[in-house]
Amino acid sequence: MKFLLSLAAFVLAFSSFSIASSRSQRAHGAVVFNESGCRHCHSIGNVGGHKGPDLSGVGRRKSKAAMRQQIVYGSKVMPAFGDDLEPGDLKDLIAYLKSCRQKPAKTQPVSIPN
Repeated sequence: MKFLLSLAAFVLAFSSFSIASSRSQRAHGAVVFNESGCRHCHSIGNVGGHKGPDLSGVGRRKSKAAMRQQIVYGSKVMPAFGDDLEPGDLKDLIAYLKSCRQKPAKTQPVSIPN
């Protein structure tokens, strides 16, 4: 019985540490997003640039592997950041982006006066 209580206490302590660690990873990832220049081209929650796609819901749409590929190697329109980010920063940035699960804000169509 003592063993089961010890095991339960260990599991509870580890899960609490894991949640706190995950939260700090996401917080650091948000800092990386802002300081690495991602916000110049991308917006999250209507904050940031509009040159690249809105990443408000990227966590629902993309896997971690797809995010890593895009960030590290870039694409035709996005530069590669693989050489600019430390492995821990990249991991935290992906954790932050994976937590971005809201639907992008709907924009009102712009009417052009005649």
